[in-house]
Amino acid sequence: MWLEICNKDALIFFPAMKNIIRILAFAPALFMGFGVASSAQDFDVFTPIAKYIRLGDADKLSAWFADNLEVEVITRGSDSSRSQARQIMKSFFSAYSPSAFDITHQADKCNMKYALGILNAGGERFVVTIFVNYNRDSFQIQQLKIERVE
Repeated sequence: MWLEICNKDALIFFPAMKNIIRILAFAPALFMGFGVASSAQDFDVFTPIAKYIRLGDADKLSAWFADNLEVEVITRGSDSSRSQARQIMKSFFSAYSPSAFDITHQADKCNMKYALGILNAGGERFVVTIFVNYNRDSFQIQQLKIERVE
């Protein structure tokens, strides 16, 4: 009797099991292709960017700049080339030597990442907004905004 019950259950169980095995066999192949792109996009780009802002290193920070980006420091904003943006940041860091920088909020959508942070520099506090775009296998800062906290 037990054998009959097992055989009836086996008829129900094994066809479903065959489908599960087929799905599991192809799942790694499907996800391997997505793994490469998602692992690059899952990289926390704001870790090195925050480090260079904290250190006041405009040269290393500018390595993350897009060829053309929007830079707004305190109240002056402009569309800038990478080298112009580097000079703007060097001037800012010279006038306001950073002592601390912490990312307080991050978000992302599609190929864009966004972060807000608090910068203590030159005895003042600033809110820093960073927009980073992911294209052609790299992250690039598209917009950098530094506003004085009042």
